[in-house]
Amino acid sequence: MRGRSDGGQNRHLVTLMWVMVVFLGLLFLYYGSFFGPGKQHASTTIESVSKLRTFKWVSDNNGGNIKSDESIFGQEGGDDNFMLKTFPVCDDRHSELIPCLDRNLIYQMRLKLDLNLMEHYERHCPQPERRYNCLIPSPPGYKVPIKWPKSRDEVWKVNIPHTHLAHEKSDQNWMVDAGEKIKFPGGGTHFHYGADKYIALIANMLGFPNNNLNNEGRIRTVLDVGCGVASFGGYLLSSDIVAMSFAPNDVHQNQIQFALERGIPAYLGVLGTKRLPYPSRSFEFAHCSRCRIDWLQRDGILLLELDRLLRPGGYFAYSSPEAYAQDEEDLRIWREMSAFVERMCWKIAVKRNQTVIWVKPLTNDCYMNREPGTRPPLCRANDDPDAVWGVRMETCITPYSKQMHRARGSGLAPWPARLTTPPPRLADFDYTSEMFTKDMEIWRRRVDKYWSLLNQKIKPNTVRNLMDMKANMGSFAAALKDKDVWVMNVVPEDGPNTLKIIYDRGLIGTVHDWCQAFSTYPRTYDLLHAWTVFSDLEKKGCSAEDLLIEMDRILRPTGFVIIRDKQPVVKFIKKYLTALHWESVAVADAEANPDSEDTEMVFVIRKKMWSADGSLKDSA
Repeated sequence: MRGRSDGGQNRHLVTLMWVMVVFLGLLFLYYGSFFGPGKQHASTTIESVSKLRTFKWVSDNNGGNIKSDESIFGQEGGDDNFMLKTFPVCDDRHSELIPCLDRNLIYQMRLKLDLNLMEHYERHCPQPERRYNCLIPSPPGYKVPIKWPKSRDEVWKVNIPHTHLAHEKSDQNWMVDAGEKIKFPGGGTHFHYGADKYIALIANMLGFPNNNLNNEGRIRTVLDVGCGVASFGGYLLSSDIVAMSFAPNDVHQNQIQFALERGIPAYLGVLGTKRLPYPSRSFEFAHCSRCRIDWLQRDGILLLELDRLLRPGGYFAYSSPEAYAQDEEDLRIWREMSAFVERMCWKIAVKRNQTVIWVKPLTNDCYMNREPGTRPPLCRANDDPDAVWGVRMETCITPYSKQMHRARGSGLAPWPARLTTPPPRLADFDYTSEMFTKDMEIWRRRVDKYWSLLNQKIKPNTVRNLMDMKANMGSFAAALKDKDVWVMNVVPEDGPNTLKIIYDRGLIGTVHDWCQAFSTYPRTYDLLHAWTVFSDLEKKGCSAEDLLIEMDRILRPTGFVIIRDKQPVVKFIKKYLTALHWESVAVADAEANPDSEDTEMVFVIRKKMWSADGSLKDSA
C-alpha cells in the first residue's frame, strides 16, 4: 500500500510540476519585456532557431550595472545559425501605445501624482517586468501617409481614426471630417480664419518687414505651447521658421499624432513639474494661443521656464482673454501677470486687441538693477540651465552668461547663414571653428552616400519626418537643408549636451535616453538614423531587442532605418530583420574613422507593410 501511495504521490508531483511550467510560461507571455505595462495580447509567438540572445550584465557592489566580458554583438564568426523568425504582435488595442506616457500604466502602478501640476501627463516609464515585447500593429486599413506638402492640409482618416476634435472644434476650423480624409483648414482656437493671417498679423504688430515673422532671418526657432494640431507651426514653415510644437496627450487626444501625420514638427510634452527637454536660450519666439495654462501658478514657475528657454531679446506672444481684460477676473489675472513679468524684466513690445507680445532684455542690466529681495530671484550660480533630463523646474530667473551679456544678445547670424556659422556656444565644449567645419564636411559626404544607397527606393517626397538618434552637432540635419524634410535631432542624456549648438544652428531637437521609449505616437517617422547608438547602448545595460522594437514602433510602414555602426552590430541586427518585417536595402563599408579603431558599416533597412496577423500588404 505504501508503494502504491508513493507512486501516486510521484505522479501527482510530476503533474503539479507540469502545471507550474505551463503557468510560468503563460506568466512570461503576460508581462513581456517591451516599453509598456499591462497584458500582452500576442497573435504570434517567438520562434527562433536557437536561444534568443540578450545583453549579459551583472550588478556591481554599488547597485549599478557593469558589462560582462561577452559582448552582446558577438565576435567575428559568432553564432551564424541564430535567426529570430517572429516577434509577438500586440493586440489592436495597443496600436497607439506610447509606453512612457501611458495612462493605463499610471492607473495600474497606483502612482501618486498631482493632477493640478499635470504630473500625470509627464513621463512615467514602466519597470522592466511590466514591459511589452511585441510589435505595435497599424490600425486596420492603414495606408501609406499622404506626402508633403499635400499632407499639411489632409491625411487619411483610417491612419488616425479619431474625429473627436473635428466635432468639438468645428467652430474653430481645427479639422474637418471629409469622408475618407481629415482636412485641416488652418484654423485654431484663436485664429479661426487661418494661421497664415494670424502669423502675418503678429509680424505686422512687431513691425517686421513684409509682415514676415522671420524678420529677415532673425527669428528661426519657435516654441508653440499647447499647439493643438500644430497649424501655427505648419504655416510658419513657408517663412523659413521651424517650430517645436508641443502638447500633452490630454483630453484633446491625438493632436500631436495628427501634427506628425501632417509632416509638421511636433513633440508630446507638458509644462508640469519638470523642465522641458530643451537647453536654455533655444528659441527666439514662444507662442501661446488660449493654451489653457495658469501662468501664475506656483509663483510663476511656468513663465520662468519659458524665460529659461527664450534667447536674449526673445518674444512671447500671448493671445488670451486675459490680454484684453474682458471681465473682472480677466482684469485681475492681467494685472498680476503684468506685474510679475515686469519683475522678470520683460517689457511689452506691442499689445493689440486680444494679443500681447512681451520681449526679454538683451543683457543682465535689468536683473542687476532690481531692488534687493525682489522676487522671483536669480538662479544660483551653480544651477545648470541646460540640465533638463528629469530635472525639476526652478522658481528663479536664469541670467545670461558673461559672453551673452557682453554681446548684448546671442551673437547668432541670421538664418540661413547661422546653419553653417560656428556659434559662440561651441566654446562651452572646447570645440573650435575648425572642428565645427570639419564635422559639417564629413556629414555632407556621408549624407550624399546615404542618398546614393537609397537612390532606387526614394523619391523627392518619399520621406518627410526624420530623426537623428545621436545628433552630436546636428550636421546630419544640416546636410539635408535642401531636401524637403525636417529632422528631430536627439542628443543622449548622458553625453555632452550639444543640443544647444543644434538650436543655435537653427535646428530643433530633444534630449533622450534610448533605454526608454520616445515621447511620440507609433508610426510617426519616415527615417531613423542611428549612428553608433547600438554601440553606446551596450555600455548602459539596456536591451538591443527592446531598442529594435521601439524603433519599429515609431517608424512608419515603408519607412527607412540607416544604421551606422561597427560590423558586429550590423551582423547582429541582420538576425532580426525577418521578425521585425524589415528588409535589407543596402550594406556598405563606411569611410575610415580616424577617431576610432573600429571599422564602421552603413546598413540601410526598409520596414515592410504588414497587418496584425503578420501577413505582408501591398505598400503601393
